[in-house]
Amino acid sequence: MAVQAIDDQKVQAILADWQTAPINEKLRATLGFLQKLTLCPTKVATADVDRVRAAGVSDQAIEDAIYVCFVFSVLTRLADAFDFDLTTPARWQVGGKVFYRLGYSRTSIPG
Repeated sequence: MAVQAIDDQKVQAILADWQTAPINEKLRATLGFLQKLTLCPTKVATADVDRVRAAGVSDQAIEDAIYVCFVFSVLTRLADAFDFDLTTPARWQVGGKVFYRLGYSRTSIPG
């Protein structure tokens, strides 16, 4: 899968409000699915995955997104539990390089 860079302005727009950010429908559908998966995982159903597929997202891309969501959820919970800050630019740079070099699938639990 090719990695596509997103400019800083677009990233800021996504972080501010992904629902109105200038992004394509594939990304918007994926972010909506991940929001539901994160906030109310017991309510995720086949219809939610079908909506992401209908936006043109492949099953492999959905699986990759779930892996990424899982990794960030675990990291966030550990950071909260041990009171360390993940949000410094230096930490994001290091983490981003690791994920870029290894790929998300190598840093997640196989299943």
